[in-house]
Amino acid sequence: MDLEKRPPGRPQEPPRRTDPEGCVAAAVRVPVRIVVLVLVVPVRMVWDALAVAGRFLLDTVGRPLGRALAWLGRAVFVRPLVGLWRYVVVPLAKGVGWLGNALLVVPAVWAYRWVLTPVGQALGWFLAGVGAVLVTVGRGTCAGLARLARYLVVVPAAWLHTWVLTPVGHGLARCGRGLLWCGRSVAWCLCKAVTGVGLVSYWTVRVLLVLPALAVWRWVLAPVGRVLAVVGREALDALGHAWRVAGYVSRAVGRALGALFRWTVAEPARWAYRSVLTPVGHAVRDTVLRPLADAARGARRAGRQALRSARLSVRQARADLRRTLFGEPEWPLPADRREPSGSEARTLGRSTTALTKD
Repeated sequence: MDLEKRPPGRPQEPPRRTDPEGCVAAAVRVPVRIVVLVLVVPVRMVWDALAVAGRFLLDTVGRPLGRALAWLGRAVFVRPLVGLWRYVVVPLAKGVGWLGNALLVVPAVWAYRWVLTPVGQALGWFLAGVGAVLVTVGRGTCAGLARLARYLVVVPAAWLHTWVLTPVGHGLARCGRGLLWCGRSVAWCLCKAVTGVGLVSYWTVRVLLVLPALAVWRWVLAPVGRVLAVVGREALDALGHAWRVAGYVSRAVGRALGALFRWTVAEPARWAYRSVLTPVGHAVRDTVLRPLADAARGARRAGRQALRSARLSVRQARADLRRTLFGEPEWPLPADRREPSGSEARTLGRSTTALTKD
């Protein structure tokens, strides 16, 4: 809805174009885009391939290598430096600080408080008394010097200014005004001469240099510059358009290559793994590996039992040989722990213990 009122009888003006290219841009656009597209498509495909390879190398090599280097850097540099700072530098700094406080700060504070402050206060009192005496003496001296200077310097200087310097100054001022009038006349003449020479030079330079340069700029350089600007803008637009189109082409080629690799390599390999290798592996596992594993476990179990029986036999033979050579071992008698037996122990129905009964 147009809210702006137009005067009756005046036709609506067509919208003006903001781009000044015209027929030059229309003639340049299509060939430039075709040439740029032919040149940019291989570059974009190589760029996409390098980007994919770079991402693959970053994921498989760069990041693990970076993590390893980071861990190595922490282990070799960071942790030793942290330990050195925490367990060497900080305790040493604290010790040095405590030692400096004990050897320098505390004696300096004591000397300032109990030596320098009383000495300074005494000097202040002494200097205040000396200053008061000097002020009194200085006031009398200054008054005498001021009176002497008035009669020896001020009065003669005032007489000299009134009766000598003032008449001489008036005469010099009149002479200066005359010289100034002469200088103004000479300056006016020189200014007029310089103005005439400047006007002649200006028109000479304008006619011989400025007007030809302005004509060359207006009728040669400006049109050529506008054409070159249109060509450059169209080349940049064509480069961006070609880069986007090359991206679509590169993506399509990549997807086609991926589909070709999937249908020629990945799918047959997956089918062979699922349909051939997995059943064969299951059959080999069920018919060969499991019986071999069961036989190995039985043999290991039988070997352990044989070793256990052999150890028991050797132990028994060693015990029999010891009994044959040295006889039966003498078992130690049970120690008397001075504990009452079951019949002599105290019960609930008796009032004496085994140690105190008759």
